Amino acid sequence: MSIENRKPDWLKIKLQHDKLAVQVSKIVGKHRLHTICTSGNCPNKGECWDCGTATFMICGDICTRSCKFCNVKTGRPLPLDLKEPENIANSIRLLNLKHVVLTSVDRDDLADFGASHWAEVIKTVKEKNPDVTMEVLIPDFQGKKDLINLIINTNPEVISHNLETVKRLSKSVRSRATYEMSIEVIRQIALSGIIAKSGIMLGLGETRNEILETMDDLLEAGCKVMTIGQYLRPSKSNIEVVEYIHPEIFEEYHCIGIDKGFSHVESAPLVRSSYHAERHIQK
Repeated sequence: MSIENRKPDWLKIKLQHDKLAVQVSKIVGKHRLHTICTSGNCPNKGECWDCGTATFMICGDICTRSCKFCNVKTGRPLPLDLKEPENIANSIRLLNLKHVVLTSVDRDDLADFGASHWAEVIKTVKEKNPDVTMEVLIPDFQGKKDLINLIINTNPEVISHNLETVKRLSKSVRSRATYEMSIEVIRQIALSGIIAKSGIMLGLGETRNEILETMDDLLEAGCKVMTIGQYLRPSKSNIEVVEYIHPEIFEEYHCIGIDKGFSHVESAPLVRSSYHAERHIQK
């Protein structure tokens, strides 16, 4: 029996279908929006939607990259929806959200990789929802500093960019992004004075020392918030799980991260990038 068929008890997910989850689903559908909650097959979708929160995925739902861990569709994306900034902003207002997370697919097909569209969405959300706080989980924009500055200049409270895994495994797990480029993206965010955040998955074959080295690399780049979660294989076409990490080990990494100097570390099997993102705002 493969490890996929021996999922431990601590990874069993309690499905929730409260009224707020139905409301979120209806509003997302009405405005033709995409959420990483659904496209990424997130295990926390029920919990987050029941709280009236969602992570909106902009720039469409088809990615130009084919990372081996990811469940988002890969192919030739459709043109950008020019109504998306207004639709996102209006949906946030209808849901009465206090904190919102935005992410996107990679758009390597566009001249600016979607950066200007990103900036327009953020600006419109802020104009229509002046009291909302925001985290943006951005792609690498192929490391172009001027494009990353387009996001920085919109001044969201948190800018996140995930390493996804340790340095040794990066090439085998990610399709185009590199570990070194991602570290430099995080460094540029941190130097701007905005909270820099990143995350990794465990269970892909990484070692303890590699995890600690990754923490050190992030801290050296100025990263203040880190998320650590268990990789769960979303389909048979994705890379296999090598190991399921016990919750006690995740708690150990949480304590180590705080001792090393992170201001926040979310570390548990079902933690994902936007899980309890509202905690990561520093006043």
